[in-house]
This record gives sequence, structure tokens and C-alpha cells, in this order.
Amino acid sequence: MPAPDGGKLHPRRRYAATMTQRNKLHERNFPTAEEEALGAEPPSRYGGPESSFRLAFTDERFLLREELRPVRMQLELLKPEMVQQEQRIESTIVLFGSARIVPPEVAQAQLQAARDSGDAAALRRAEVALEMSRYYDEARRFAALVTIRSRTLDTPIYVVTGGGPGIMEAGNRGAHDVGGRSIGLNIVLPHEQAPNPYITPELCFQFHYFALRKMHFVMRSIALVCFPGGFGTLDELFETMTLVQTGKSRARPILLFGRAFWEKLIDFQHLVDSGMISAEDLGLFHFVETAEDAWERLAEHYGFDAPATETGEFADDI
Repeated sequence: MPAPDGGKLHPRRRYAATMTQRNKLHERNFPTAEEEALGAEPPSRYGGPESSFRLAFTDERFLLREELRPVRMQLELLKPEMVQQEQRIESTIVLFGSARIVPPEVAQAQLQAARDSGDAAALRRAEVALEMSRYYDEARRFAALVTIRSRTLDTPIYVVTGGGPGIMEAGNRGAHDVGGRSIGLNIVLPHEQAPNPYITPELCFQFHYFALRKMHFVMRSIALVCFPGGFGTLDELFETMTLVQTGKSRARPILLFGRAFWEKLIDFQHLVDSGMISAEDLGLFHFVETAEDAWERLAEHYGFDAPATETGEFADDI
């Protein structure tokens, strides 16, 4: 029987058919790389490890060749950048500090074990570890404070660490304690390779190149908060201060937790007196002692606690 409308499609069906035809205008002309990678089954004769048949971008042995280092460096720059863009990460606060600083409860247990052993050297090390463990607590409290306070800002601020144990763990743990997300930038090392368990999984990255990792620390950071640490911490601190001092990166707050530790470690005034830095360079950083001190410094610099907060986009890529 003929259609009630004289053989013509109903308006709704005609609209659906039109939209189907229009959608074809936007169809891909070629399959995606992912589709080809998943569907590219090599013939049995060319499926062995010695074969060069595999697609170049799926061939791990090819990608790991010495000549492909520039490509690997580009990938290591792009992957964290693209993921953070997708996750809408615009502003971060970087926490640096020693991987060797343990939580107070662990330090207390180590102290008791050292006392029981009767080893004087072990006892002294345990006493120092307990004293330094307060920085674990401060890093944890500071990360929680940043995560809570920044929720009301136009642009949330995310804590980023090196992703390992110690102060890094404390930073990620503090954000995790209050239901926040945080970032971990791990580096492949002979030790400390496993990320701490408090990093948001989709924001946990692994790096081969130190240089690319350090670049990602700075790219979105609105502040650097540095706790006591060793060679790695000093490397990260001074590279950031050098970028600011030389004008390669815009100025941002650099906060050093524990004046007594830092002034014993580095005689900043001697650098001025000997003409190695300018007196103005001492203004590149500030000492703080508590999580609250650090937040107040940041709030004063950026106006976080002003009645009408205008956070905007804090961080510009270097």
C-alpha cells in the first residue's frame, strides 16, 4: 500500500535521513593509526622479532634505537602536556624535598628499634630522622590546605611532586586526605621507581629524561615549595631560581621550609658579600616554617583570600 503521505517520507524520518547523509561529510577518509595498529596482524613469515614488517609507531625495538632519541624526547614532552590539558590542569604548586624523610610514626618506630639495639650510631640517626619527620607532616598539611583552599578559586591549584616517597609522598597524601587530585612526575632510577600510592592514577607520569621532567615541574607552576633535601632537591631548587634570576621564567614565589636547615646548608649572605649574586637576589625566595605560613605567603602574593577572588590563569609555559 502507498504511504499515507503519497510515498513521501514522514518529516521526522526525512530529517533523520538528511542528518545521516550530512554526518557522512565528516567521516574520516582514512582509518586512524589506532585502528591500523590494532588490526595489523603480520603474516606468520614476518611475525618474528627479526622482522621489520611492523608499523614504525608500534615497533618498540625501532623506537628505542639511539637515533630515535629526539622522537622519544618529544613524546615525553607531549604526553604529560596533552593529558594535563585534557584533565584541565592549569595551575600547580610544586613540592620538592627529600625521599628519605619518613612519617613521624615510622621515625618513632625506628627510634625505638635503635634504642633496643644499643647501637649508638643507629640511635643518633634515628633521633635525626624523628626530628626531620616533622617536615613530612608539614608537607602533608600544606598539600591538604592548598587543595581545600583552592577549590573556591576560579582556577583550582593542584599539588605536583616527584611522585616518590618521603616529602613527595607527603604532598600527594595531603591532597588525597581531603579528596583532592594531585600529580606525580616519576623518574626511572635504579631505586625509588615505584610511585607512591596517593597520586591520582590518570596524573601519574613516568619520565626517562630528567630535563623533560624538570620542565614539566615549572611549566604550570605558580609557586615552588621546597622542603629539606639532598642533591636532587638542590638541583631542582637552583634550576628554578636560575630561570627566574635570568628572566627565562617569570617570577613566582619560592618558599623554603625550615630557615635553620637552609641557612646552615647554604650561606646565602656569603654569596652576596663575595659578589656572586646581587643583594636583590635574596628576594627570590622566602623562608617559612608551617603550612599556614606558606599559604599566607601565597595568598598575599596572589590575593587568594581577597573578598573578590580573581585568580585567572596563573601559569604561563616557559
